[in-house]
Amino acid sequence: MKTIRNEEFGGERPLFATHDLRLENVVIHAGESALKECSDIEAIGCRFEGKYPFWHVYKFYIKDCFFTEGARAALWYSRNLVMRDTMVEAPKMFREMENLDIENVEIPNALETLWHCKDVKLRNVKVAKADYLFMHSHNIDIKDYHQEGNYSFQYCSNVVIRDAEIFSKDAFWGTENVTVYDSTISGEYLGWHSKNLKLVNCRIGGTQALCYARNLVMENCTMDTDADLCFEYSDVHADIRGHVTSIKNPRSGKIVADSIGEIILDENIKSPANCEIEERQGK
Repeated sequence: MKTIRNEEFGGERPLFATHDLRLENVVIHAGESALKECSDIEAIGCRFEGKYPFWHVYKFYIKDCFFTEGARAALWYSRNLVMRDTMVEAPKMFREMENLDIENVEIPNALETLWHCKDVKLRNVKVAKADYLFMHSHNIDIKDYHQEGNYSFQYCSNVVIRDAEIFSKDAFWGTENVTVYDSTISGEYLGWHSKNLKLVNCRIGGTQALCYARNLVMENCTMDTDADLCFEYSDVHADIRGHVTSIKNPRSGKIVADSIGEIILDENIKSPANCEIEERQGK
């Protein structure tokens, strides 16, 4: 493997179609597509300032690097990425990629990041300004995660999340086969139009949570006081600890809580309209 150390590059495609290359303390200045159409690349302690540095790359390892805001859309159409201990200020990262392993990474401007990706593993990752994060992505495994940003995980499938804090309006909209353990999820309209959403030991906040859901399961969850008008038109099996502010027109299933404030069952409820709602006995 060839090694390049302590050098600087800029302009258009300075390292185009290179293979078996290790970069150490290299700076990629303004320009485009520095490492396009490459394979077997290692980047250690590097700084990326130009647009689209890694497009159509197969098998690459990135560690202790910094992607400035100017390195927008940095990693697209690529496979087999390992990223460690890296700061990403560039928006619109990770598009149409496969097999991503990302750990100890911070993305403070995660706008429109991780679209159309599959086989994604995140560990100890923090994202902010993360509107429209994880659109149409599949096979996602997340642990030790903090997120601030709306409209996340829309239309995703086969997702497992553990030990997370997710602050996101419209999170998990239209998802399929999502399970979340030991996490806090707060934001309006959580889980609307989802299928097979399972929440275990989670804290839920935000108005009109978990409506229009199919096969929604909640185990040992709690709900904040702002989580009102929940479960409208949902098929739900929920075990809730503590108080629920209000429940509106669930379709079917069973909801058990320690206490329930208001139960709204009106003429707009949808069939089969047979959801059992009860307060836990002997609590």
